[in-house]
Amino acid sequence: MTERPWRPIVTKRAEQDFFEIIAWTTEHFGRSQADIYNNVIRFSVQALEGGPTIHGVKPRDDIRPGLMSLHVAREGRRGRHYLVFRVKSHSERMIEVLRILHDQMDLAHHIPPTE
Repeated sequence: MTERPWRPIVTKRAEQDFFEIIAWTTEHFGRSQADIYNNVIRFSVQALEGGPTIHGVKPRDDIRPGLMSLHVAREGRRGRHYLVFRVKSHSERMIEVLRILHDQMDLAHHIPPTE
């Protein structure tokens, strides 16, 4: 019997990040590229259904205890952003995506201590 998948929950702030990223990509690279990047990011969120130990997840305890990141550039896909997340509930198998940040950003600066 296979375990049920984890459930990624995207916070309002991460959702806002997503829309800003897609708007910026549309403005600078066009609608077609924005559609492609939209799928890349959504695929990465969907990949979190595999749980916090999937290939590519990095613990980010250096920033906040329990914080993790997953780069969207994986499995042949290209991108310049990280999903920043934490396990919200092990028993309910819930992952909370806190932010979607560019890989050149200082993650500690963009993750408040309360998150």
